[in-house]
Amino acid sequence: MPRRENLEYMCPKRIVLMYISEVSGHHSATIAIEKALRVLEPQAEISNINAFNYTNPIAEKIVNSIYMGIIKVAPGIWDYLYDNPEIVKCLEGAKHNVHKKNTPKLKRLFDKLNPDVVVCTQAFPCGMVAYYKKKYGLNLPLIAVLTDYVPHSYWVYDSVDYYITPSEDVSRRLIDKGVPAEKVKSLGIPFDPRFNEPLARDAIFQKYKLSSGLPTLLVMGGGQGLGPIKTIVKSLEKVDKDIQEIVITGTNKKLYNSLKRKIKKYKKKIIIFGYTQNINELMHIADIVISKPGGVTTSEVLAKGKPMIIVEPLPGQEANNTAYLTKKGAAIKVDEPQKINSVIDGLLNNPYALKQLQEAAKQIGRPNSSMDIARLLLKK
Repeated sequence: MPRRENLEYMCPKRIVLMYISEVSGHHSATIAIEKALRVLEPQAEISNINAFNYTNPIAEKIVNSIYMGIIKVAPGIWDYLYDNPEIVKCLEGAKHNVHKKNTPKLKRLFDKLNPDVVVCTQAFPCGMVAYYKKKYGLNLPLIAVLTDYVPHSYWVYDSVDYYITPSEDVSRRLIDKGVPAEKVKSLGIPFDPRFNEPLARDAIFQKYKLSSGLPTLLVMGGGQGLGPIKTIVKSLEKVDKDIQEIVITGTNKKLYNSLKRKIKKYKKKIIIFGYTQNINELMHIADIVISKPGGVTTSEVLAKGKPMIIVEPLPGQEANNTAYLTKKGAAIKVDEPQKINSVIDGLLNNPYALKQLQEAAKQIGRPNSSMDIARLLLKK
């Protein structure tokens, strides 16, 4: 694949962003990077591609279905599979064969797009592009953007040019896995630049018909509305103080409809959203965020300096993210969702503890992550 000569340096930058799964933190991360790129270089030619769907459209549906089934029915299996050295070793041959099979499709795509740089926010496309580079002996810059706080071994390829990590802690762990230190940059997890825009709190409260004088709790379950949200909402009914809740169910229509039917029976003020693009506004007015600790969601919460409560994190990435956040004092993990009301009461009655969580979040937050990553890409 020919690279453009120096005399063409005035041409718009061509950047390919690759993720897997439409409703995922990986996709949210590529969207965030794309938005930041368009701010810095509006003329850039950006392609945002679901790599799994492009190369294996049928397999994508099957794998996503199996993954969701395991997570819901037998999460312990995923915990065993996630970054298990024995499993990683056993899958080497299968990975090689998959990447080899996908290479012709990838070549056709890159011959058409002729990118200056490729960015992957998930390990599968990263491995696929790394294999493609080695096969054709290309000097195509490949950037891996990690969206969780513990780096797993499926990311490690010697033809990756740079690894963008959420924190110095993650960078050290990646280096321990054999990645050269000069390839690792701690710039944070990319999230929508809108989260850094100044907002008027009173105007947002008015917009959603909420009271600016009441503690506001934001309850989320990721893009797919996972987790014990119904149990959490039921428990919050027992909170001693008068509170108001914003509940986001994502693409989980069953959960949305169920909560809508029950909402009239609850005494607390509750508003419910399905999949929404206004998380930045809702998070801005929240005093406490109760959520799954997905990487992108976590980076948004930290950048906003919001206290975070984590309930029943999924095995693998979320469990590791939880360990990182609680160690840093930026989140509280609750093992029994039916008792979350006690934790909320404790925080609302102890402003100092609430303030400590806020300060810890700000300490490890990377509010400029998307713009910093975009600047790096435009230099490539």
